[in-house]
Amino acid sequence: MDRGKEQIELANIELFENGNLDIIADIFADDYVVHSGHREYSGHSFIRRFVEQLRLAVPDLRVVDVTVHLEQEEMIAWQRTLQGTHKNDMMGIPPSGKKVEWRDMAISRFKGGRIFEEWMVSELLGELLVKKPVD
Repeated sequence: MDRGKEQIELANIELFENGNLDIIADIFADDYVVHSGHREYSGHSFIRRFVEQLRLAVPDLRVVDVTVHLEQEEMIAWQRTLQGTHKNDMMGIPPSGKKVEWRDMAISRFKGGRIFEEWMVSELLGELLVKKPVD
């Protein structure tokens, strides 16, 4: 499963820090779906839109850490910490100009060497609404 861990780390750096959307098809299955709360989002177009929206809202976005907590067969449980300055609108939340840092917890399921399903919990919305500076 080391390949899965490498894919998760690569996806985080390339997508969020570098804005390299060309790697989406290499990392994520065509029938990709993510479960977040009571909602489901699917497809490469969703990944592209989300990354573009986040990088626009937080243009100096940085991946501080990616930690794998558990690897089992085709599933990996992992956490990332992201940081940057909220400079543009995100999900209707006006820019605060403050540095924000948040964690996302995910379980990624692999099929055919690519991520095809994820369950995601994020602190992003709470951090944007609180609008407090990072220590």
